[in-house]
Amino acid sequence: MYWFLLKPRWILSHIFVLVVVGMMINFGFWQLNRLDERKASNAVVTDAMEQQPRPLSVVLPAGPAATTEQVQAADYQPVYATGVYLVEAQVLVTNRTNEGAPGYWVVTPLVQADGTAVAINRGWVPYTYTADGPWDDFAPPPGTVTVQGLLRQSQVRETDGLVSSPTDPEAGTLRILARLDVGRLAQQVEEQMIPGYISLRAQDPAQIDLPIPVPLPELSQGPHLGYALQWFAFSLLTILVYPLLLRRYAKRKQMDGDDAEVLDGSDGTHLV
Repeated sequence: MYWFLLKPRWILSHIFVLVVVGMMINFGFWQLNRLDERKASNAVVTDAMEQQPRPLSVVLPAGPAATTEQVQAADYQPVYATGVYLVEAQVLVTNRTNEGAPGYWVVTPLVQADGTAVAINRGWVPYTYTADGPWDDFAPPPGTVTVQGLLRQSQVRETDGLVSSPTDPEAGTLRILARLDVGRLAQQVEEQMIPGYISLRAQDPAQIDLPIPVPLPELSQGPHLGYALQWFAFSLLTILVYPLLLRRYAKRKQMDGDDAEVLDGSDGTHLV
């Protein structure tokens, strides 16, 4: 009673189901690959953060010789630097949260003894502050300070399909940035800037209440394992259910006495 499975329309149905099952299995393995990438990335970050803080001048070449590639290789390494905050060049980075509350990151260049500057992400402040100020509530301490934190790469514009993150004007002096783009900040700072920034963890003299330092990165494995198991479960369910549906269809046809698909009981030939 299953001879109808060889008809062209049913063959197309089988092919379609096989393609769908293959796609779901591929999606499952793709999620497992993403999980492996996430684990490897977390291991790199963990190893970097477990190192003892070192002078920024040791981690990166002194002066303006540091490159983006060198900052990338030292991403998340604990460093410390000493200098004087360049308050007049301070900016806010918009669309940042702290425990779900919207606000800004406060980014202030720190001018070092060799004359170079490094951007310091001093932490988060709420949206109650505006680009026009005043910013006295989170003013940095005057004079020489020593900051300790994680060396990070400059942020770049992200594009997800047809959706792109906001852009900053290419010209002019900005007080609000869409992202912590050190290159854009460097356009309005006279000193040569290192192509990375320090995410502040501690400072001497210490900050009082604001800004609130940015939390350490969350090193979870994400939802990839769960997604992979879902795709594998969907593919297994399809493999099990499709034959059952075919069997049910064949039995229904047999019970209905479909003269195109049921054998004649008297001579064993197909009725036409």
